[in-house]
Amino acid sequence: MPVPLHEAKAELFRALGHPARIRILELLVEGDQAVHQLLARMDIEQSNLSQQLAVLRRHGLVRQQRIGGEVIYSLVVPGTRDLLLAARMVLHDVLVDGESLTAQLRPPDEATG
Repeated sequence: MPVPLHEAKAELFRALGHPARIRILELLVEGDQAVHQLLARMDIEQSNLSQQLAVLRRHGLVRQQRIGGEVIYSLVVPGTRDLLLAARMVLHDVLVDGESLTAQLRPPDEATG
């Protein structure tokens, strides 16, 4: 029986649900990266990086290839860039709306300075 679309989307968002995995994808949007390059640009232990990369591989978001003595990671789905950009825009809109609401909720004496 096929997985309903809403469940597949939820599984995708669970795969994206860790700050390190988001950062890895952001870096891979810039281009293919060797493990040592990812480590140099992230505040993460190598074992944790390996775990997060494994999650992304299992979900089909990244792939690895060995070139010489290095393991290189790349994005599988080019649309990942658009997804990250959409998340950024949604977050911006949520924060802007939140700031507007916060300003409206301030007592009158604070709102005027």
